[in-house]
Amino acid sequence: MKTLTVSILTIILIIFSGTSGIYSQDKDKDEKDSLKTEKEEIETDEIVVTGTRFPEKIINIPFSVFRVDKNEIRYGRNISVKDVLADVPGLFLQSRYGSHDVRLSIRGYGNRSNSGIRGIKILQDGVPESEPDGETNIDAIDYTSLETVEVAKGNLSSLYTNAPGGVINFITDLSFGKSYLKQSNIFGNYKLRQNGLKTGIFENNYKFFLSYGYRNFEGFRQHSNEYIHLVNSVFQIYPDSRTTFSVFANYAAGLIKLPGALTRSEYENDPFKAYSVAVSSDFKRDLEKGKLAVRYNTSFGKKSNNGLEITGFVQLKNLQFTTNTQYSYNDRNFVGAILRYNNTSEIFKRKNNFSVGVDYNYVYGDITSFNNLGGIKGDELQAQNKEVLDNAGIYIQNQYYVYKDKSSIFLSGRYDNVTISNDNQLFSLQNSKRIFSRFTPRIAFNYKITPNVAAYTSYGYAFDIPAAAELLNYPYTSNGGSTTLNPDLNPQRSKNYELGIKGNIKTKSEFPERVFFEVTFYNTRIEEEIVPFVINDQTYFRNAANTNRTGVECGLKLEMFEGLELTTNYSYSDFYYKNYIAVKYSSGGDTVSADYSGNTVPAIPKSIFNFILNYQFELDKKFTGILGWDMDYVTGMFVDDANSESVPDYFYGNVMAGASYNFRNFNVLITGGVKNIFDRKYVGFININANPELPPAERRYYEPGEPRSYYLGLNIGYIF
Repeated sequence: MKTLTVSILTIILIIFSGTSGIYSQDKDKDEKDSLKTEKEEIETDEIVVTGTRFPEKIINIPFSVFRVDKNEIRYGRNISVKDVLADVPGLFLQSRYGSHDVRLSIRGYGNRSNSGIRGIKILQDGVPESEPDGETNIDAIDYTSLETVEVAKGNLSSLYTNAPGGVINFITDLSFGKSYLKQSNIFGNYKLRQNGLKTGIFENNYKFFLSYGYRNFEGFRQHSNEYIHLVNSVFQIYPDSRTTFSVFANYAAGLIKLPGALTRSEYENDPFKAYSVAVSSDFKRDLEKGKLAVRYNTSFGKKSNNGLEITGFVQLKNLQFTTNTQYSYNDRNFVGAILRYNNTSEIFKRKNNFSVGVDYNYVYGDITSFNNLGGIKGDELQAQNKEVLDNAGIYIQNQYYVYKDKSSIFLSGRYDNVTISNDNQLFSLQNSKRIFSRFTPRIAFNYKITPNVAAYTSYGYAFDIPAAAELLNYPYTSNGGSTTLNPDLNPQRSKNYELGIKGNIKTKSEFPERVFFEVTFYNTRIEEEIVPFVINDQTYFRNAANTNRTGVECGLKLEMFEGLELTTNYSYSDFYYKNYIAVKYSSGGDTVSADYSGNTVPAIPKSIFNFILNYQFELDKKFTGILGWDMDYVTGMFVDDANSESVPDYFYGNVMAGASYNFRNFNVLITGGVKNIFDRKYVGFININANPELPPAERRYYEPGEPRSYYLGLNIGYIF
């Protein structure tokens, strides 16, 4: 808490000292015009859509919104989502198998997932990557082709389905103003090789972007090798100044071997070995998926104050995966649509933003399982199911500026109806259908203390449905496992409150030149929280607890002087179970009740401290570069709801350097770095509530974090 106090005091001092410097009356008209122009350019760069589904400046949005710096993507390693989002305040990432199965957690949402992402809506160029039940796999996103990533934190269930933790939108880089061709390469430890080719074609009335990438990685653990092919494409036509027609397409195909979790003794003796059963049964995922989306955007009216968006998309996904007993195929077909209308007008001479929209997503497919013979599909058909996911939602929102441009009230609400059905085609299990529906409202206020500093607060409801994979039935439910879907598992419901202040200040002093900051306090109360537990290496889920989550997120970025940036982020989390009577199952089916009320929620650290120091230099107009230092400190965490074991605090640091040289129409960019430079040993992923039927020494909670590793990149581009 000492770090938090220092950060808050620093921000308060900067607000009042910086504000008086910026907004004092200046008699020099040229200087005022210069500052005005610069201020308008900065605010234009801050316009986002993710947080409100309406184009708006960050300073006017009553939520916590973060945009990833383009330079971080340009010079980074970018083989996983952790490379791209590691420095977002309040976002906690645990990497399970190196570059895949990264657990994303915002304010505790997403923490229950052992594969994929839950409770956080994932978009790519505004098109959903998340499925109707909230589960998301992001293997198809090419991190080398991004311009930025928008992260809207906190409860956004009033705008997006299954988004109590927030929304993340990965945005393809279409900022180029000339046609180009670029070849990129990354090489590193553990036989890392990532090669790619991308091109952008720029004409007066259209843009075209196409990239292809290939990654091959042996991995730092036994049985963790992978490869993947990625294709990403965007085509935009501008028939007139008001209209944009866009086509988005991507494709991914790859194989990932999974090493499994370790016991404590295995982790301490040899953290990079694999679970023996993962090797003998050849745990893996073989994925192929492709998506095509078409979007029509237009504005109309005398002042172009009306906006209309129509988006349609289709997606195919074929997944093969193995467990210790089964070799399974999961084929899914997706169809979806988005219809949105926006209006900006005046009511009683005050600005008013109104938006209404409809989202629809339908998924159907087969899940077929055979016996697993040492990683080879056997001939014995063990399961054959048809699965359908259907989600229809409608939202409405309105932001009314009560007093000039300074204060606004934001009202939003969404109604969702989600249907999950699973029909067994083989055995006598009864087929199941579960329907989840709810209206989730939210109210928020935003007040601009100065044109560049705003305070905000909000209160709203949310619900997070169980994913189809989480509804897997088991013998100890109320119907003894006689149906395909668990009849007892219900959505978790929550009430969410937050209070924050944020700002973007340009000072008149040389130190610092500019200050970006945000401090957010939040409290969430969850009823019937969905909690994972493991029996015989199979993960199941149950509504087990009422939970209280209280936390603070702080972010401070100082542009010290020309080129030097200092960023510090701090997050504090106090998450505990208010009421939790847990039922534990023995291998023989016996049950024992345990009271976990008052226990700390596992796999969430109390404190996360992040420190970043970047120096961007320019020797001349042709030669520029960057030097960077990144440090993370994460406090210890419990591994289960019983709080029976914990992992210790850990610290790691990363260094990065890069240089870019332009000559004639060519550009050469060289980058390199060291991850975990001090080679600290730490638990990178916690397998929550693992194997409760086994003695503590045999429970597999632990998956190691990445050891020290090096990378070197070389990009060569040509501008036409």
